[in-house]
Amino acid sequence: MTLSQRFRPIRVRLLILLAVVGPGIITANVDNDAGGITTYSVAGAHYGYGLLWMMPLVALALIIVQEMSARLGVVTGKGLADLIRERMGVRLTAVIIAILVFANLANTVSEFAGVAASMEIFGISKYLSVPVAAVIVWLLMVKGNYKTVERIFLVASAIYLAYVISGILARPPWEEVSRALVRPSFQFDAGYVTIFVTIIGTTIAPSMSLS
Repeated sequence: MTLSQRFRPIRVRLLILLAVVGPGIITANVDNDAGGITTYSVAGAHYGYGLLWMMPLVALALIIVQEMSARLGVVTGKGLADLIRERMGVRLTAVIIAILVFANLANTVSEFAGVAASMEIFGISKYLSVPVAAVIVWLLMVKGNYKTVERIFLVASAIYLAYVISGILARPPWEEVSRALVRPSFQFDAGYVTIFVTIIGTTIAPSMSLS
């Protein structure tokens, strides 16, 4: 048996695993949007490591919310909006969907604002970058097939590894980071409370349960 034949079952299993977790990786990275990046950047710029203790708790809450949403879909075969309509009626569902539409519109605006801001760093005008990005997104959604879109999104998701690499290359004081990660601290000024709530909101978005 050759070496390639010996490792073929492992390669097949790995490909199957990637095929299964691929959509999950994409979904998990969807929340790394312009609004979320801005929120965490502002939090770090203003309060340093003081809010790190929130991260394990927020991550746990995020896991629970997404796991519950997935279970609802698997068990009932319906989305959260359908279940709300069945339990609470059409009127309340319409209100919730209207709020969701408004939130998604605001989120879309923030995404294109992020495109404009990031491209202006390279000297590209927002009047050029935003229409081009809008056309690309439209072509992907309307003309692209599932496999093509999935591959593009997986490549885009891999870009987020740059955060981990840049964090290591920045050489932060790891002892201070470790202390801030396990030592809760809280301030009762308006700015701290605002960014505290904003971090929770941008991480655990209501739309992820309804989508």
